[in-house]
Amino acid sequence: MKNLIAELLVKLAEKEEESKELVAQVEALEIVVTALLRHMTPGDQQALIASVEGALQEADTASGVSERDSELLEQYIKKLLRHPRS
Repeated sequence: MKNLIAELLVKLAEKEEESKELVAQVEALEIVVTALLRHMTPGDQQALIASVEGALQEADTASGVSERDSELLEQYIKKLLRHPRS
């Protein structure tokens, strides 16, 4: 029983470490995208946003991703592109 608990704790620690790495990756990408958007002209920003949103709509219709997951992704993309970090 002790071995089982120890194994579960090790697996939990590994999952937590993976989660921290993913959070760091997402935050790094947010910083990069925000910096890129700030250096673009407003017209270029709008063209990029339209392109990304168009690609997302095409991917939605072609993929087997659940509607909830698709909406969540769309929500985060809009937040990132239309309201970048301060």
